[in-house]
Amino acid sequence: MRKLSLIAIAVGVFAAGCTMQPHYNRPAAPVPASFPTGGVYQTQPGSGAAERSANGAAATDIGWREFFADPRLQQVIAIALKNNRDLRVSMLNVEASQQQYRITRAQLFPTLNAVGTGSVQRTPKDLSFFNQTISRTYNVGLQTSWEIDFWGRIRSLKDQALAQYLSTAQARKAAEISLVSQVADQYLTMLSFDDLLRITEQTLKTAQDSYNLTKLQFENGTGSELDLRQAQTVVEQAQANMQAEARARAQAENALVVLIGEPLPADLEPGLPLSDQNILTDVPAGLPSDLLTRRPDIMEAEENLLAANANIGAARAAFFPKISLTSSAGTASPTLGGLFKPGSFAWTFAPTIDLPIFEGGSNIANLNLANIQKKIQIAQYEKSIQSAFREVADGLAARGTYDEQIAALERDVFAEQRALDLSELRYHNGVDSYLAVLAAQTALYSAQQSLVNARVNRLTSLVNLYVALGGGWIEHTGDTPRPADDTTGYGSADQPAGASAPVAAASAPTPAAAVPATAAKAG
Repeated sequence: MRKLSLIAIAVGVFAAGCTMQPHYNRPAAPVPASFPTGGVYQTQPGSGAAERSANGAAATDIGWREFFADPRLQQVIAIALKNNRDLRVSMLNVEASQQQYRITRAQLFPTLNAVGTGSVQRTPKDLSFFNQTISRTYNVGLQTSWEIDFWGRIRSLKDQALAQYLSTAQARKAAEISLVSQVADQYLTMLSFDDLLRITEQTLKTAQDSYNLTKLQFENGTGSELDLRQAQTVVEQAQANMQAEARARAQAENALVVLIGEPLPADLEPGLPLSDQNILTDVPAGLPSDLLTRRPDIMEAEENLLAANANIGAARAAFFPKISLTSSAGTASPTLGGLFKPGSFAWTFAPTIDLPIFEGGSNIANLNLANIQKKIQIAQYEKSIQSAFREVADGLAARGTYDEQIAALERDVFAEQRALDLSELRYHNGVDSYLAVLAAQTALYSAQQSLVNARVNRLTSLVNLYVALGGGWIEHTGDTPRPADDTTGYGSADQPAGASAPVAAASAPTPAAAVPATAAKAG
């Protein structure tokens, strides 16, 4: 017994050794050490007297309720985080991946089963002893089996499953952050159509008044039919635009309804118009290296890379013998009544070694495939960093130019309005033809539309920059960030929005937030 105990301890110590996974080294970020400066990036907004300030806080530390000032938008985002079906699917994927990890990890431990068997066998009389042609055997006992993971094959598969689980958790986090920006963008787009409809209604009213006056002059013989038809074109174009904008506004609301997962409630708080959306503009960009720990999509790509790295260890271990121990202990008897009588104890011990000799090249192909898949994941990881860098750089370029563009468009609208007033005055005094009034009306309408489009594009670019910097995960500034694998909060069909996550059970894998992305899963 003492010898068997020492053997068991030695086996356990050896089984806890290193795996055959390659040592993991995080690939270098294929982007510059800082974001672009100068040119369009030179002018960045500060916090003016009428603007709220981020006070130097990173995007990940700013709650989305503090980033957005519109109480109606805040309420809509909260509804979306609770009801969005895509987010609910992503959370269920996290739970499914967690269970898959537990299934894989369970292979590290021995299995123990209670077994009861009974068999009846007839032997030909010529082959039987003492003419006993019928023999019966009954067994009751425990059966155990265990694959000793000498070469780390199972541990590599366990590490792969863990990395895939953490990757799924980061994908869920990225989906939630993306949902915040999608809802905000769609809400702001809907407000822009409201502004365009108001502008079109005003243009239609002005054009209709001009048309009525021109028609009266034509009927009295003091105006030409050319002036009448030119005035009519403005009316018809405005009416056509109104229908198109009303349709686009309804479709924007339909898209928002899909995102929030339910019809817009009738008791939503009053919202702010597009021009009063005072969202935070001075969120600091930080350094590109910060994105590695702030962007869940980058962390997702790195976990996929770690999973591919662990898979190489499993592919390498397949070249070595597989050692399994199978044993059983219990009672055996030729009769049911004798199963538990003295002297009926029986046991078996059957170690096996499975050594691959010829597999038709499948093991070599599996190893080559694992190495290729790792190279693919490296490329995907580097691409995710490059995409994140571009999104932030694009956001900085937009933030540095939209304010001046909008200021110029506002001056343009003022100038076009003044030009229209003067053109109408000159036309009524007989100095100019109606063509000058028509051109002025068209120019003013176009300038007003450009101003609305620039305002909504500025706001959506700021929202996208906030998300590109990793913001949108916490609700209130100062909140403790939830673990990425927390499936009891937003998006859960069974829990209210904002519910706190329960303490992870001892059998659950380490939460994603507690696992450093740089941790090497090799032994």
